[in-house]
Amino acid sequence: MGKAIDEQAYRYTHGEARRPGTRDWRKSMSDNVALALIVYTGLQIFVTVKALEKGMPSLLPYLLLVVLVVAIIPACRWFERRWKDIDDAHAADPALSGDYRRDQALLWTMAIGLPFAIAYGCKAIL
Repeated sequence: MGKAIDEQAYRYTHGEARRPGTRDWRKSMSDNVALALIVYTGLQIFVTVKALEKGMPSLLPYLLLVVLVVAIIPACRWFERRWKDIDDAHAADPALSGDYRRDQALLWTMAIGLPFAIAYGCKAIL
């Protein structure tokens, strides 16, 4: 508790206190990436189980795990790294809201759409 109060006092005395209602794009994107990975994983499990019930080969879960590790996690890290590297002066800059919304939409499209696209792509191939 003392550390939080000290940090708050430091930000206030050094002019780093943010106005209420401003958003730190770095934290927001990090939160979105974490939640998107959870949603992606949940959907992937759900879609894979449904595909296996419909007669898809048992190799499908392993293929989807490889896709998760090789493609999805690095893509999510790219989104997070892109916003994490912003300096403190621009972290709450309202001018970045358009870029943030574009990346957020792309992240969520990927997290929600890819489990279905991969499962149905495997179904079409097999």
